[in-house]
Amino acid sequence: MRPNLKLLALDWRDPRVFMRVILGVLVAGNLIALYMLLFPPGGSLTELEQRYVTDRQRSTAQAANLERMKVLAAKVQESRVAGDKFFSSYFMERRKAASTIVGELSNLAKQAGIHPREHSFALEPVEGSEDLSMMTVNGSYEGTYADLIQFVYRVDRSPRFLIIESLTAAPQQSAGLLNISIRFHVFVRETPGT
Repeated sequence: MRPNLKLLALDWRDPRVFMRVILGVLVAGNLIALYMLLFPPGGSLTELEQRYVTDRQRSTAQAANLERMKVLAAKVQESRVAGDKFFSSYFMERRKAASTIVGELSNLAKQAGIHPREHSFALEPVEGSEDLSMMTVNGSYEGTYADLIQFVYRVDRSPRFLIIESLTAAPQQSAGLLNISIRFHVFVRETPGT
């Protein structure tokens, strides 16, 4: 059996049918336009303006945060360079530390007028650091009180990072001479392979 196509077929020659189809299409188009006017796909003008203001504020805040981070990164890099410079300037290598420190203390003592006698030293690792050790230097000297003050002044002005941990001065039987015992702390760098 053949399907009845007459029910589906419209008589397009009839002007009433043609006008009804055109009116239906226009009404559907107007309904779509009205919906788009009342509920725009991106939001209303007020919503778009509010979103623009919010995005603009967020963008400004992120730009300011980025600038702060750049300044902070530059300061961290500057601090790292300064720290490395300080580390290499004031902390000597372990291999050279003992002879350099004892030699420098002897020179400072002679410049101050004190007579160096003996020095001993011991190394201990610094807790929490893999590349630093603390050298304890015990030195005995003989000199006057004025020479001792001059020696302490010169140690304080030394280019090495010397810390006086203790100082003991006892008078001798000779007039004005002191037996001086000083304990110094010096930080040294551990070099790989030592």
